[in-house]
Amino acid sequence: MSLTKTLQAIAEPTRRKILEILKKKDLTAGEIKNNFSLTFPTLSHHLNVLKNAGLVSSRKNGQEVIYSLNLSVFEETAAYLVKLFKK
Repeated sequence: MSLTKTLQAIAEPTRRKILEILKKKDLTAGEIKNNFSLTFPTLSHHLNVLKNAGLVSSRKNGQEVIYSLNLSVFEETAAYLVKLFKK
């Protein structure tokens, strides 16, 4: 996990919204896009940033790509931040 990449990824509001949407269930890019007025290239960029930070993973299902949260990165980040700010 790169804490810098993780924090940079979640600093952007659109990416935080994508994470909130994926918290409910795994979705395709098209299903995620239905929640935004973004172009597919813009959505793809956001998904790639989240994937590079390890926050989102993807898997092929036929011709579709399904995106899901990688909760272990959230847990590692939360544990680090708790440790950092603990007295």
